[in-house]
Amino acid sequence: MTDDEPSDHAFSAGQGFEDPYEGFDIDPPELDVDPGMVDPVDSRVVADMLDRRQISDNAVDAESLLDVGLEYMRINRFEQATDALERAASFADDETIEQEAWVNKGAAHAELEEHQRAIDAYREALRIDDESEHAASAETNLAYALWNDGRSEQALEHAERAVELDQRFAQGWYNRGFFLLERGLAEDAVSCFDNAIRLGYRNADVLQEKARALEEIGEDEKATELAEEAEELRQEAERELVDQQ
Repeated sequence: MTDDEPSDHAFSAGQGFEDPYEGFDIDPPELDVDPGMVDPVDSRVVADMLDRRQISDNAVDAESLLDVGLEYMRINRFEQATDALERAASFADDETIEQEAWVNKGAAHAELEEHQRAIDAYREALRIDDESEHAASAETNLAYALWNDGRSEQALEHAERAVELDQRFAQGWYNRGFFLLERGLAEDAVSCFDNAIRLGYRNADVLQEKARALEEIGEDEKATELAEEAEELRQEAERELVDQQ
């Protein structure tokens, strides 16, 4: 409406209301929520409620939603990834897909430095199945999130659980070595780093941490050699990144 348009629109008189009259609401019953349970400024609540009430589980391809979330992560759109992955988990009728969605949702929160949300997501994944193919990843990621949240003792427990679940999980061995080194257990850390490298996890990070552990136990010459190799790998990775741009 502009300032030049008339504002005295005519409305029908109607039948009027009885006195007293029963109140009414134009909102659909799906949106009848308890304000004590829902944050009124949470813009996702309405969409989530309508999803659950108006879309059947069979009408949603949870695996495709999972792929969408992973693609968002690939292009560093982590907030969008968390939304897509949460929806994938909520619509999944396959526990494997549901668990994978929760693990990756935790990883997206970790990238956003939302450590408690990451911890909650990993724990939800483990609640579904703590011995599945995704359980080791959930455990080692949970360990890292706990460490970032200042809970190093709990972090080591979950890092050890990860390699118990999968002895061939190279990243799990690296993470266990990292947490052991943080606790001052350098010799045990070296063994973990060796396992990671033997399983194919050879990069600048693992070599740098192994060099640090070797230095702690007095093997300075080996430590220096590894540190130099780690720096070479890091520079090579940076050159490759520049070439791709």
